[in-house]
Amino acid sequence: MATQKDIKSRISSVKNIRTITRAMEMVAAARLRRAEQRIEQLRPYAEAIRRMTRRAVEAAESIPSLPLLEEHDSIDRVGLLLVTGDRGLAGAFNSQILRAGTRAASEHSDEGRNIHWYASGRRGVSTLRFRGRDPVGAYIGFSDRPAYANAREIAEDLITAYVDGEVDRVEIFYNGYISALSQVVRRETLLPLQQATVLEEEEEDGDDSGHRALVEYEPDPEEILKRLVPDYVEISIYRALLESTASEHGARMTAMRNASENAGELIDDLTLEMNRARQAEITQEIMEVVAGAEALS
Repeated sequence: MATQKDIKSRISSVKNIRTITRAMEMVAAARLRRAEQRIEQLRPYAEAIRRMTRRAVEAAESIPSLPLLEEHDSIDRVGLLLVTGDRGLAGAFNSQILRAGTRAASEHSDEGRNIHWYASGRRGVSTLRFRGRDPVGAYIGFSDRPAYANAREIAEDLITAYVDGEVDRVEIFYNGYISALSQVVRRETLLPLQQATVLEEEEEDGDDSGHRALVEYEPDPEEILKRLVPDYVEISIYRALLESTASEHGARMTAMRNASENAGELIDDLTLEMNRARQAEITQEIMEVVAGAEALS
């Protein structure tokens, strides 16, 4: 049985760890509130861009001859963008994105397609490199507070790869933020536009078709599409970065809270073990005194 000194040392260590986890939980909670505000501000604009792009596609008589809008003859090369964090200690936040990306890569590989990896966040970049999948694009250092310029940098690389024929399809994987306790892995298609998530019917207003006919475009829808599509790719990536940031803070806050609670339970167990050790020592001392008294008599 461990001595009281050993148990006291363990209790002290666990208390120090609990202090750290509680501090990290409070920091994550403060950052989460700011991240939620940024998402709330961006979502209406992002939805408006998606809606405008979808309606412009519907109104256009033909997809304009813009390389970014040209659908490739076949899909032989797929670009997969994984949005992870720069740090760990956030539960399954990073690992579930990596698993989803790996599953998607296996699906594409089974169909004979080559995979081009792109990763945002040190965890994603380092894991891919460790597994021998060196990413074509690696973007690190901004997962705590991404800026629009970061999304533009990623979008420019993906758009260039698509236009140059290096990839025939681009998919993005990120943690969609629902609440501090709930994040869901999302897989979306960015390019080509004809297969992009932006064209999926996701609006609740089923009678919206009557309003679309009243829209007049100046210049024509084809010209508008040339300007909207790059913005759509950028804003989609930026939204994914913000959603991922909020999800990361929420996951870390939850993980640190669970760690603090587990530390408290461990302290209780160790305290009980220390009391038992103290009682055993006291009992042993009493027995020694009684034995000594009997020997003298």
